[in-house]
Amino acid sequence: MIDAAMIIKSILVGAFGVNCWFVANEKTRETIIIDPGDEARRIISECEKNNFAPAAILLTHGHFDHILAAEEIKNHLNIPVYAFEAEAELLCDPATNASEMVARPVRLAADRLLADETEFMLAGFEIKTISTPGHTAGSCCYYFESENALFTGDTLFKGSYGRTDLPTGNQSQIEASIKIKLFALPDAVKIYPGHGGESDIGTEKKTNMILK
Repeated sequence: MIDAAMIIKSILVGAFGVNCWFVANEKTRETIIIDPGDEARRIISECEKNNFAPAAILLTHGHFDHILAAEEIKNHLNIPVYAFEAEAELLCDPATNASEMVARPVRLAADRLLADETEFMLAGFEIKTISTPGHTAGSCCYYFESENALFTGDTLFKGSYGRTDLPTGNQSQIEASIKIKLFALPDAVKIYPGHGGESDIGTEKKTNMILK
């Protein structure tokens, strides 16, 4: 990792209030955009306002409310889109990614498909992909171990977790993803979810409704 602090910012986008996260390298200003769910021009404007230099888009899963702005941002800024390999089909299918439901059909092809436990570098940060099926078959989380930061999408929320009644969702899978994979991480790891406020692993291990 480059010797620089991590800047984490978010804005709420779209009708469903998705957290679009900006993870920036304080030294280089290189920035990762996580889950650009809608309002592409506003996301781009936020980068310009903060002197962020976008390097890539990371998707935690393929539901429309997390991806609607991805292609426009990708094309405007000429940056790649990363997603988990098991989500490729859903990203390309407006029926299963539910974009047909809001009359804004999306067919998105990621530039790089990641496998479970893939480790890669972006913006000077080491990132580990954690497969967390359940909300969708290809849901994943992005773990910045050195920074104690975990971006959980719609897998794990503060006090709650993602619904499993949409295409490719599975209740037993999301329970295993959270209890076996995410709760095995250190208590001090902060979680940055796709909706709602921030938390940490230690708190969620004691209070999250998945335990009930």
